[in-house]
Amino acid sequence: MLKILLTAASGAVLLSACATMQGADTDLAQPEAAPAEWAAVDAATPPTGDWVGAFNDAILTSLISEAVANNYDIAAAAARVEQARALSVQTNAQRLPTLDADVGATGTSAENAATGRRNESTSYSAGLSASWEADVWGRLSDQARAAATDVEASEADLEAARLSIAGAVAQRWFELIEARLQTDLSRRDVENRERSLRFIERRYSRGVSTSLDVRLARSALASSRAQLYSQIQFEDSAARAVEVLLGRYPGAELEAVASLPDLHALQGAGAPGELLVRRPDLRAAEARLTSAGLRASQARKALLPRLTLNGTADLGGPDIEDLLDVDTLVARLIGNVAQPIFRGGSLRAEATRQEAVARERLASYANAALFAWQEAENALEAEILLADREAALEEAAEEAARAEELAERQYNNGLRTIFDLLDAQARRITSESQYLTASRQRVSNRVQLYMAIGGDFNVPANEQDEARQSEEQSS
Repeated sequence: MLKILLTAASGAVLLSACATMQGADTDLAQPEAAPAEWAAVDAATPPTGDWVGAFNDAILTSLISEAVANNYDIAAAAARVEQARALSVQTNAQRLPTLDADVGATGTSAENAATGRRNESTSYSAGLSASWEADVWGRLSDQARAAATDVEASEADLEAARLSIAGAVAQRWFELIEARLQTDLSRRDVENRERSLRFIERRYSRGVSTSLDVRLARSALASSRAQLYSQIQFEDSAARAVEVLLGRYPGAELEAVASLPDLHALQGAGAPGELLVRRPDLRAAEARLTSAGLRASQARKALLPRLTLNGTADLGGPDIEDLLDVDTLVARLIGNVAQPIFRGGSLRAEATRQEAVARERLASYANAALFAWQEAENALEAEILLADREAALEEAAEEAARAEELAERQYNNGLRTIFDLLDAQARRITSESQYLTASRQRVSNRVQLYMAIGGDFNVPANEQDEARQSEEQSS
């Protein structure tokens, strides 16, 4: 058992949900209260502005705009919002009276045995029937409120899907940029080793280098070419990953820019308690928790008597004018009070089930909050450590480049062996490759941080997205 949940905001949510669960076991495991500041870094100032625009990459902004409009996961989430809204309308309609009408005509024909003529007659009928259940205990209100809360959850899910896809596009885009830079690095490595091999072969032809030097240089060149082919494949795969998120055919036609973005100083990550209202996935979990509490209340109230009012009005006669004859109206108003007596325990079992669902939702909400804090703390700590790692690898790459130049000069002067030269070349390419990866990881972690704190983003909407947003607002 842990402490009472989170912050005042989350406490209000739980109180409203648990208020509908009177009599249920609500002594549930809940996460620790949110601290005032992050453990990883002092970042109490809430972030402001558009995190996509903070990268100052017009292509990235355009790609995210395209993904928000065309991604199929977002389209599916939008369709689920429409389903939830329609279901909410259906559920709310159960609180209103129902009215049905029917009109009919019946004809009979029989032959008169005495006269040989056929006697024909026609009768007309019309009727109205109405029914309404009085919401004495608030059962139908709980049901309608639960459905409305489900709409809120699905809308938060849609917002979460948009944020998730935007983050995924940014991550895959930066991976594509790194893949291009790694490919360029591999090409330069191949060119460098080809130049070294030509030099060594000339030395061999003059009897200065040995055949071992030539073969080792050729082997190193072949390995570099193999690495280049692998990098080209990875770059194409990275391009396809972005294209799928955009709703495009994965043809590896998307080209990356030539450099990763420069990161601005982190302005802040808000306070831990703010995640509960900033992150759409947590807001969706909140809504589902409230909805579960309402459904538990609804299930318990199903054990109570129901008051139903039924009304009928019937008109009819041999002439069609009889349908308009009020004097022939027979009206009946019936009030029924029904009390469930024996259902084999199904109603009480349903109440028990719904209360268990509510406890499950509470535990899921608490767990989601803990994981959200974990993600934010990890990203905040990595923000500092990755910057230090990038700086260290940049220094390592610079020193490895100087060492390679020195080893090449000393080899040419006969002061170093081919092994020293090949080792220096390998160290330089490895250090530069690691530096590129560290730079991309730092940028990717910044995206992960924005995802963890539920960062805002604004991208230009195309015509399809504008039409969909207009339809959502009008509904």
